[in-house]
Amino acid sequence: MTVIIKYSYHLPSIIMDKLHKLITDRWSPVAFDERPVDYDKIHLLFEAAKWAPSSMNAQPWRFIFATKEMSDFKAILDLLSEANQVWASTAPLLVMPLAQVISIYKNRPNRLAFYEAGMAVGNLLAQATAMDLMVHQMSGYDLERAKETLVIPTRYEPMTIMAIGYKGDPSKLPKEVAARDDRERTRMEISKFLVQGRCKQP
Repeated sequence: MTVIIKYSYHLPSIIMDKLHKLITDRWSPVAFDERPVDYDKIHLLFEAAKWAPSSMNAQPWRFIFATKEMSDFKAILDLLSEANQVWASTAPLLVMPLAQVISIYKNRPNRLAFYEAGMAVGNLLAQATAMDLMVHQMSGYDLERAKETLVIPTRYEPMTIMAIGYKGDPSKLPKEVAARDDRERTRMEISKFLVQGRCKQP
């Protein structure tokens, strides 16, 4: 695909100042504090998620959650890769979003399911950031075992597993893991993904 763009920004610091802090402050650390997340705040996370837009207001998303006090917390944690378990075990809340890929409406595939469920997650991330909560999303888990362990109906497809909590102390983690919290946050230039008009094949 050839990207066509007639302008570019040369003052990224000025642009960052104009972006909303809910966007720029969102971050995915590996160090979490053990302080529990109040149930009122957990409720607000999912309240925010439900207000995401969806076709015909179908809301094709579901969320499985477990706090550290719940017996299902370990069941979800055990689904993660060993590398993710090292740090995710410190988070007080684990959440798995699901996309309803087979619609209840006419029982047919919903091609927008992941797109719309992703917007619900986006709302959740914004609300979390507003409440000083950190969210780290992981794809490193056993997908098939998750479907079986969590008894997920075939109508739904698991997305990620999210570790949620307050920012913690990286020094309590192995050095090679803690180093991830010191990495510079970078994003590709807009010119790499913005296409003006039609997409032209190379």
